[in-house]
Amino acid sequence: MTEISFSSEFFIYVLDLFGTVAFAITGAFKAIEKKLDIVGILVLATITGVAGGTIRDIVLGRVPNSIVDPNYVIVTIASGLVIFFLYSRLKKHWNLFLKFDAIGLGVFTIIGATFAYTIFGLNFLAILLAGILTATGGGILRDIFVNQVPIVFIKEFYLSASFIGIVVFSIILYFTNELAYATITGIVLTSLLRLTAMKYNWNLPKVKNTD
Repeated sequence: MTEISFSSEFFIYVLDLFGTVAFAITGAFKAIEKKLDIVGILVLATITGVAGGTIRDIVLGRVPNSIVDPNYVIVTIASGLVIFFLYSRLKKHWNLFLKFDAIGLGVFTIIGATFAYTIFGLNFLAILLAGILTATGGGILRDIFVNQVPIVFIKEFYLSASFIGIVVFSIILYFTNELAYATITGIVLTSLLRLTAMKYNWNLPKVKNTD
């Protein structure tokens, strides 16, 4: 097990809450788009915000942060309420929220990878699994709950950005053992890849159906 300092732990905690808010907002917008009521909005915001980290913690044999620390659920509910009451004003800023979602992707990807690293050390498969689960678990459940094929499977450079960020994160740790540097670099790289993919409409190749 790898030890991390209190300051690093607090930094990771703040980033984790930020990512939770960013994802919860996308869940609330999706719920409103699907014409759900306020309960549905709050539920979908919470699922999107905390499900990825909850699944990660269960897989890693930890008590989920969302259960131990009520702040995670509090910020998702607060995010859902803000979107519910201010939707008419905020919907025109949807592109801005998509940018926050991209940053949230980078944060959740590397936060998940960091949790695995502190438990298992430099085990790439554990780091990859934890990072991907944290980054995509909430979004996948969000789309399933509204009867939609998860967007990460059919459109856009999303999982690939997470994968590349995790690879770079692991490489930096392998050669330097500097967790803070690897964390910041991984978050920035993953977020920038996602933002660039959104700007230039990058998509992975698919089989062309001629039927």
